[in-house]
Amino acid sequence: MAEGTQTAGDADRVVVTGLGAVTAQGVGVAKLWEGVRAGQVAIRPVKNLPMDGYRTALGGEVQEPAIPAHPWPLEVSREPALDFALVAAEEAMAACGIGVDTAGVGTTGVGTTSVTGVGTAAGAGGTAGAAGAPVTLLPAQRWGVVLGSCNGGLVSGERALRDELAGRQPDWRHTLVVSPQAIAHATELIVTGQADAVLVGGTDAFSDVVFAGFNSLESLAVGPAAPYSKDRDGLSLGEGAGMLVLVRADIARAAGARVFAEVLGYGFSADGYHPTAPHPQGAGAARAITAALSRAGVAADEVGYVNGHGTGTPKNDPAESNAIRAALGEAAGTVALSSTKSMVGHLLGAAGAVESIVTILALDEQVAPPTAGFTGVDPQCGLDVVPNEARPLAMDVAVSNNFAFAGANASVVFGRPGRRAAAPAGQDRDRQRQREREPIVITGLAALTPAGTSVAELWEAYQAAGSASGADASQAAGHIGVGHVEFDPAAYLPARQRRRLDRLGLLAVASCQDALADAGLADVARPATGIGVILGTGLGPMESMERFTTPLLTEGPAAANPAVFPNTVYNAAAGQVAMLLGLTGVTSTVTAMHAAGAAALCVAADLLRAGAADAIVCPAVDVLPPAVVNAYRRTPLFAGAGGAYTLAEAGFALVLERLSVARARGARIRAVVRGHGIASDARGVGRWDARGRGVEQAVRTALAAAGVEPGALSAVWANAAGIRAVDRPERAALGRVFGPAGPRVETPKRSLGEPVGAGAHLSAVLAVAGWEAGGAAGPVLVNSSSLGGTHVSLVLTGPGHGDHAGPEVNDHVFHAADAAGSRKEQ
Repeated sequence: MAEGTQTAGDADRVVVTGLGAVTAQGVGVAKLWEGVRAGQVAIRPVKNLPMDGYRTALGGEVQEPAIPAHPWPLEVSREPALDFALVAAEEAMAACGIGVDTAGVGTTGVGTTSVTGVGTAAGAGGTAGAAGAPVTLLPAQRWGVVLGSCNGGLVSGERALRDELAGRQPDWRHTLVVSPQAIAHATELIVTGQADAVLVGGTDAFSDVVFAGFNSLESLAVGPAAPYSKDRDGLSLGEGAGMLVLVRADIARAAGARVFAEVLGYGFSADGYHPTAPHPQGAGAARAITAALSRAGVAADEVGYVNGHGTGTPKNDPAESNAIRAALGEAAGTVALSSTKSMVGHLLGAAGAVESIVTILALDEQVAPPTAGFTGVDPQCGLDVVPNEARPLAMDVAVSNNFAFAGANASVVFGRPGRRAAAPAGQDRDRQRQREREPIVITGLAALTPAGTSVAELWEAYQAAGSASGADASQAAGHIGVGHVEFDPAAYLPARQRRRLDRLGLLAVASCQDALADAGLADVARPATGIGVILGTGLGPMESMERFTTPLLTEGPAAANPAVFPNTVYNAAAGQVAMLLGLTGVTSTVTAMHAAGAAALCVAADLLRAGAADAIVCPAVDVLPPAVVNAYRRTPLFAGAGGAYTLAEAGFALVLERLSVARARGARIRAVVRGHGIASDARGVGRWDARGRGVEQAVRTALAAAGVEPGALSAVWANAAGIRAVDRPERAALGRVFGPAGPRVETPKRSLGEPVGAGAHLSAVLAVAGWEAGGAAGPVLVNSSSLGGTHVSLVLTGPGHGDHAGPEVNDHVFHAADAAGSRKEQ
């Protein structure tokens, strides 16, 4: 892009300046684009995975070595998904024209000063780019990383990338559709000023579990997938990674960076229809496309090209074609549609990122890439699928579609640089700014815990100083205690519906049902397209993973259970909530291990401020099957804590709404989400900064975002759970922020147990219960930390806490009863 292409309003715009890819076409974006543009099918016999017992022996395998320059972070065998991610990240960072200022990071990993230096994650050193030109530097804390994968190696991969990017890093695992949702979240981080640049993408590697699962569903094609064709018979799996660098447009322009495209808009939705099959008419997918176009300010007839989801399965391709017709209307008859999966396979968690790269390059080169292997028109599809050969296409706007198990849909709209006019003026701009400033409020609460299955019971247990923790007797022997939730699923769902759910799904549905009732939304007309589901889970569907995987180890692919496999994906529980409760708005699943729920709350708040939903139910759920408990007990970090550390499964849910929506329906405001901050120690997986600099950054960022002075806090709800290596840094950070006479520090995990990814929800529910029981008024800080140095802080206020609640919500004051005690951290 030539300098000067961008205009006024650049600070509100997000552009793509770096791309990186590893696919079956080879290592690098150039090989991906050359192969795809040529219609080259890279779906071939798999070499590095035993393929006996499957319907096919083909896949989009990465057969060229992908070895990152970045040091391997762990003393364990290499993980292909991480290698793919690092190689793609190095390529994207090296090409993005903007460097990472890591000076001042030092041994803490948290950037605190701004001096010359370029992050090694960019594959560069000194202060010059690959061509020797000076590189504009951004402080590490102004960078973010948002990654997605279906592969367990994501967590370590994310930590490794954080060694150089110590900004905001929530970890998105939302199988299949994760990458476009990660792009959307990264966009919001930049638009709202929480980051200036974000490295975003997805990665996945082949595994026998994934092949066995899709094989059990009879979804695999015998030959290479032939999307949209009349005789298609299934999908081809692929592996690899795609990474993009998103940058605030004015920064990119000032740096003279090459801009490939602008992110114009995005849209999410849930089908609420079936665990694996799409809505036949593509109703949910059409809403996602329509929402993306609306957010982008793009008319249907302006779309020149759609990079389709195009899997090649009998049901998916007609459903997507119907969705495109519904969303684009008459323009669907002239739009070019093609499937990248026909050439590299379905990359699952990396599919959206890789396909977004192809979409961006199609815009950049003004070429519509083909759908390879096309054998003839299927009347149920019937759109222009660019069969077998690429063609020149003048276009300013292109769309990338990705749809997933459990009916999760996402679309992202990209535009040519400078295509969009200057940012909206006058009333439109004022309306947008007002929406971005609008408070996000909590209107519903639910808690299913070992200590009680209601908020009142949980509060009573906490007041009893932990006597009702629910842990088993093993804690007394010096081992990690374990608490399980005792509740009756039959009170929530009939037997027919319960059969499809694992325990994670049951807890998610039950807690969301309770929270919606508490918020007065139980009787809202369904499907409720304005209500979304953003779920946080630290461990994910480990119960179903254990049930599905164990037979494979002894009996092979024939033992794969097609009834269990759909529940092994991370978004299954959120999908079940959408289906069974009729919530068909935005949907996603977020994880950051023990900070997952906190990260989900941040994502939900950002989406609400962006106007992507009217309300979002935000569950945080984790269950503790034997394999998980044994893993914790064998890990020295936890085993060393002995009886001081207790695990507790839990199902929490909070209902978040925009204030105007809550006020219009006369809802009771329980709390206000004033601000949040996310930071990383950037020390690598399983390591913390002993001085708590990452915690301190998250706390200070949240307080600044909330406009709350440290001295105004009434309490800190700490992350402390009984592990000294984690608790001491937090204590040190709080000491620096608040001084010796700081607010009281509550430590609910010490008495009620560690609910894994639900810690922030535990603290938020107790904080609200304390206010409503007549406890000390005033803003509170909720801290949550993962096991890899990710720290999330949120500031909550009650609806009547004076200036800190804000004039917009002070008319929602409630009168609490009963006195509440408090405890200082010992």
